Amino acid sequence: MAGVAAQNTLLSEAADWLIVLRYETPTAKEQARFEQWRSQSPAHEAAWHKAEAMLGVFAQVPAEVCQQTLHAVQRPDRRKSLAWLGGLLVAAPAGWLAWRELSWRDWMADQATAVGQSRSMLLPDGSTLTLNTASAVAIHFNAQERRVRLLGGEILVTTHADPSPSYRPFVVETRQGTVQALGTRFSVRRVDADTSRVAVFSHAVAITNQQGATLLLQEGHTADFSSSGIGPQTDVQASAALWEQGMLLAKNMPLAEVVTEIARYRTGRLHCDPAVAQLRLSGALSLKDTDASLALLAQSLPVRIERLGNGQVRVVGR
Repeated sequence: MAGVAAQNTLLSEAADWLIVLRYETPTAKEQARFEQWRSQSPAHEAAWHKAEAMLGVFAQVPAEVCQQTLHAVQRPDRRKSLAWLGGLLVAAPAGWLAWRELSWRDWMADQATAVGQSRSMLLPDGSTLTLNTASAVAIHFNAQERRVRLLGGEILVTTHADPSPSYRPFVVETRQGTVQALGTRFSVRRVDADTSRVAVFSHAVAITNQQGATLLLQEGHTADFSSSGIGPQTDVQASAALWEQGMLLAKNMPLAEVVTEIARYRTGRLHCDPAVAQLRLSGALSLKDTDASLALLAQSLPVRIERLGNGQVRVVGR
C-alpha cells in the first residue's frame, strides 16, 4: 500500500508540473525546480513520462478553454491537479468528455507514449507490443491468460507462441469488450468513448463485445465495435500499420481524413477547412515530422497552411 501511495503522490506531482509547463508561463526558477524534481529518481522520471502521455489527451483542447478554467480556479487549488483536470474536461466540448472515464488508476499504466511518440516492447511471452501516439496500456500476465488493457490510443500486437506449458489466451481488453488473438498480427484502436477499432494483418482475431456478441475477424479486414454491437467488416491494407515506422500512406484519401490523422501526432489544434476537405491525396507522409507533412500538403494540393498562434493551425484553400 505504501508503494501505491508513493506512486499516487508522484503522479499527482507530475500532473501539477504538466499544468504549469503546458498551460501557464513557467519562470526560469520554476523550470529549474521542475528539472530538479524530475531528476530525483527513476520513479520521478517514469511519472513524468506518464503525465506527458496524458498530455496527448488534452493537447487538442483550445488554449482559451484552458485559460478560462485556470483563471476560474484560485492558485492554491490548482495544486489539486485531478480536480483541475476534471474541471477542464467539463468545460471542454463533447469530443474530449470521453476521457472523463479515465480514473486516477488509469494514469498508472504500465506503458504509455506521449503525442508523436511510439514505442515497441517485448512482452514476457515473446510477443511484440507497439504503442502508437498518445497511447497507454496496462499489462497483466498470469497462469491463466495474457491480457493487455488498452486505456487509450492505439496498439499493434504481434503474438508469439506461448512458452507456458498450459494454454493461455492472448486478450486485448477495451471498454467495449475483448479481442482474442488467434495466432496473429493485429491492431486495436480506441476511436472514442464508445467505439474500438480492430484491424487484422495476419491470421484472425475473435471480437466479443460487452453484450456477448462475437465476430471472427479474418486477415485483411477491419471492424469497429461498441458495447452493444459489432460493425460491418471492411477491407484493410497492410499499409494501415505503417504508423509503426512513422509513416502514413494515403491512397486517394480525402484531405480531411489526412489532416485528422496528422493531428493525432502533434500538440495543438490542427483543423481542415470544410471548403477543401474533399480534395484527394495519394502519397507517403511522415508522422515523425508533421510540419514537413503539412508543407508537403501545400506543395501537392491547392491549399496553404495558416498558423493562428496558440498552437492552432488550419489547412485552407489558396
